Amino acid sequence: MRRATTQTLTESGDGAVVRRTTLLNGLRIITEHIPGVRSAAVGAWIGVGSRDETTRQRGAAHFLEHLLFKGTHRRSAWDLSSTIDAVGGEMNAFTAKEYTCFYARVLDRDVALAIDVVGDLVSDGLLASADIDSERAVILEEIAMTEDDAADGVHDLAMSTHFGDTPLGRPILGTIDSIQSLSARGIRSFYRGRYVPSNMVIAVAGNVQHGEVVSLVRKSLIGLADYPDAQPLAWPLHTARRSPFAGTSAVVHRQIEQANVLLGYTGIPRHDSRRYALAVLNAITGGGMSSRLFQAIREQRGLAYSVYSFSANFLDTGLVGVYAGCQPTKVHDVVAISRDVLADVATNGVSDEELERGRGQVVGSLVLSQEDTGSRMSRIGRSELHFGDVPSMSQVLAHIDAVDSAEVKSVAAQIVSGPPTLAVIGPIKGRAAQRLKAAV
Repeated sequence: MRRATTQTLTESGDGAVVRRTTLLNGLRIITEHIPGVRSAAVGAWIGVGSRDETTRQRGAAHFLEHLLFKGTHRRSAWDLSSTIDAVGGEMNAFTAKEYTCFYARVLDRDVALAIDVVGDLVSDGLLASADIDSERAVILEEIAMTEDDAADGVHDLAMSTHFGDTPLGRPILGTIDSIQSLSARGIRSFYRGRYVPSNMVIAVAGNVQHGEVVSLVRKSLIGLADYPDAQPLAWPLHTARRSPFAGTSAVVHRQIEQANVLLGYTGIPRHDSRRYALAVLNAITGGGMSSRLFQAIREQRGLAYSVYSFSANFLDTGLVGVYAGCQPTKVHDVVAISRDVLADVATNGVSDEELERGRGQVVGSLVLSQEDTGSRMSRIGRSELHFGDVPSMSQVLAHIDAVDSAEVKSVAAQIVSGPPTLAVIGPIKGRAAQRLKAAV
């Protein structure tokens, strides 16, 4: 007869210990005991996001995130929120392209309460028809609010332009039409099919004991108690490794003061060992005030106030991008400089001083980001969900320190070898928009 298994994954010099228990139904429970803190963070990580939706289900993952806060068989929406508020904690959730997370952060003495509330919320949602109708209106307002923010909207536009009408290219929130057409039956089916034990990780970090957490999780996930051993999901629905849409351009006219510009290239998958080199490249090119893009576009030429680069890594592909907000007449210059900066790294590499500064920036930001229990819970939860493992911080830092200039140059060369995608939202239309599209 099979039994639940427990493993110690990492132990660090400061007394922190990461352990994982896998239950018979496939649910993984991972904890990080952090001595000396007085808080604890609880997260339920579900391997389902907007990329997991069919055409008919656009926006379902995010819609479901909202709905699960509307109540369970044991708690009303008021009970869910007031219970955490009453102990001075915080609770929230977010939906991404490839996962959804529900989390709470409380004092260590209230960790049992937080586990019970979060477990109840994700495993036993009512999804009442009346709540679905009322929350539909809320999400439509959220979509309208997002459309008013061009700096955020251009990221969605870049994804849809680069990956096309595919699950990875569609907006996480869905569209007005898709949200209006989602049925209660469809949302309930999505919930039952995706929120299964084998597709979930419960992560807890703080002043907690692993055995106690496992016991509490078993009691809290009442709605999943009768699930049989579940098989891995057939996912993702779309393979985007070689997107046929890369190299296209989109210019959306909006009567605002600035043009919001995003130049994107196909990146690398999250399991690619070169992700550490890409992180260093990102720091060097657009990760701070000393970066090449910031210096070239803002400091030397005064073309933009906000300019930065980023990298998004997915299961089988990625997107590397440069964002800038500038005057409409400066878009051509910003795009040309951005392309030149990346091309120069791909051709000539980086200096020893840049490499050292880039590695230092990545290491410093990573370590500083782990100074609270919420961040540490996110690290172990996301790592377990995506990689099935949680490396120690020293292992991660060693990978970053090992990045050399040849690796940075190589990954830059691969990125710029593909066709760029351009997305622009701003007061540009007619011939100006056509010339901008043609320039890329």
